[in-house]
Amino acid sequence: MNNDIKVALITGGGTGIGRSSALALQEIGFNVIICGRREGPLKETALLADPQHPKITVCITDVSEGKSVGKLFNKIVEDFGRLDVIFNNAGMGAPRVPFDALKENDWRRCVDVNLTGTFLCAQAAFKVMKEQKPQGGRIINNGSVSAHSPRPNTIAYTATKHAITGLTKSIALDGRAFNIACSQLDIGNADTAIGSRFKEGVPQASGEIKPEPVIDPDECGRVIAYMSQLPLNTNILNMTLMATNMPFVGRG
Repeated sequence: MNNDIKVALITGGGTGIGRSSALALQEIGFNVIICGRREGPLKETALLADPQHPKITVCITDVSEGKSVGKLFNKIVEDFGRLDVIFNNAGMGAPRVPFDALKENDWRRCVDVNLTGTFLCAQAAFKVMKEQKPQGGRIINNGSVSAHSPRPNTIAYTATKHAITGLTKSIALDGRAFNIACSQLDIGNADTAIGSRFKEGVPQASGEIKPEPVIDPDECGRVIAYMSQLPLNTNILNMTLMATNMPFVGRG
């Protein structure tokens, strides 16, 4: 293996933003590992890879399970010897129901994937980046605009994304001594399979249902590629990427 080629891991790399990010990083010459729970979509992403660039490696992983995450990172170190970038993209929502109707299991599953999964993968990446030579790397967390402002009846998702902000800042602080940068990308209304509902109409704070503009998920991949190429003495602590006309700022 060419040790000059950088290595990146994308969690939730089988669809949407994860797929776009994996392909964007592969296009600029990264060795890319994608992980997720479903093998089919991961293989579909790998088949879209440009054969002129380093390949995309598929790993079946449940980011909410420590043992599964441990196996993933052992394989990365064994196969590639280092990790330069991780994009903690894997995430899920909970049923959109009134606060007092949300079931405990639905709350816990959302927290397990969005928050605990990001923590476990970031911690494992931190250990690898701290010990490798040359030391250091970049951890990028998918925060969502819900890290700033909630939508109606999304308390589990919103709480986890607010928590990602604290996680990102703590990693950024603790990583200084080891040349580890940590960033948060807050994405609004990407036109993915899950996000297509924005075009049809989603609940507003006023109680109305209105369609909202979306962005192409490839734009998210371009931003991840840009962040990943920054020198480690430069960091974008937080970036918001959104449709220009989405109702994120303002009163309503």
